[in-house]
Amino acid sequence: MEKTYHVYILASARNGTLYVGVTSDLPARIWQHRTGAVPGFTSRYRVHRLVHIEAFNDVNEAILREKRIKKWRRSWKLELIERNNPQWLDLFERINA
Repeated sequence: MEKTYHVYILASARNGTLYVGVTSDLPARIWQHRTGAVPGFTSRYRVHRLVHIEAFNDVNEAILREKRIKKWRRSWKLELIERNNPQWLDLFERINA
């Protein structure tokens, strides 16, 4: 069975603090962020809303995409979110259904 890797962006609120990550188990990783299971940036700044997701079949492509997005200007990240999720809906309910 082929694994899927996800690059994701979390936000504290619309136009709030952003966090970019990559994982092979998106529901579990988002749960970790939301519950503070792993102390760090997202728990400290309450960055829990899943606002952007990209899927990859190759882990190296996913990691490369994450690194590139992390280097982007904030305005580019906001544009990416707005293009695919203009309402800044929390996408966690969609992936966890």
